[in-house]
Amino acid sequence: MSKQYRIDDGSSFRIKDVNPDDTGEFKRREEAEEATRADLERLAELQERFYIDNRKSLLVVLQAMDTGGKDGTIKHVFSGLNPVGCQVTSFKKPTHEEMDHDFLWRINRALPPRGTIGIFNRSHYEDVLIVRVHDLVPKAIWSRRYEHINTFEKLLTDENTIILKFFLHISKDEQKKRLEARLKDREKTWKFDPNDLKERQHWDDYQDAFENVIRRCSTPHAPWYVVPANKKWFRNYVVANAITRTLSKLDLKVPKPDFDPAKIKVV
Repeated sequence: MSKQYRIDDGSSFRIKDVNPDDTGEFKRREEAEEATRADLERLAELQERFYIDNRKSLLVVLQAMDTGGKDGTIKHVFSGLNPVGCQVTSFKKPTHEEMDHDFLWRINRALPPRGTIGIFNRSHYEDVLIVRVHDLVPKAIWSRRYEHINTFEKLLTDENTIILKFFLHISKDEQKKRLEARLKDREKTWKFDPNDLKERQHWDDYQDAFENVIRRCSTPHAPWYVVPANKKWFRNYVVANAITRTLSKLDLKVPKPDFDPAKIKVV
């Protein structure tokens, strides 16, 4: 089912055409959660073979508005994987050192090695999202970064990195509910940042920026998935299913030993 949310060519994409409340073919939460469990069990098996095969790496990019569910997706989809073959990188405001380099420098440093699944919580796309919305650099600079990103991602895929990008799409009303929930729940209050309210004032600008990202940077080798994410259980299903489907298509192999096991005697 995740295939219907995949965008290989975003030239005609319109964000308003995607209903963030969509739950696909599922009528009940329990149905989706059962399907997700099956995918996650399969994903754990595939990750082990992916690690052993050691010919490719997988980069998973998560982008969303504040409260969109990046952390929750990582917790629910990837927590059952072997940490040896999985790494998570969260990109915050660039440091002084990072600012002294090109915008892709810090991304290059965090790329997953072969055999590893790398998850980016935010990514290089911040440099055509927040940078654009807040006019942090001139348009002449950020507008050429789409081409730089596409070239960069093509290089990665040519060098055996599989790229899956997920935009976790929530509605403005859903964001309001989640922000209010953080204020009411002491266990979640730590996640509330007053600056989120300032960012919320730029909702329409961010929607335009995300729409442009998907239009300009959706390719067959590095597709975007626009995931209806108002229902967290459906969000988890789409992401888990897309990754599982992708790894299932690989011809993963267990390397043959360079010795004859029959001739080895353990004493």
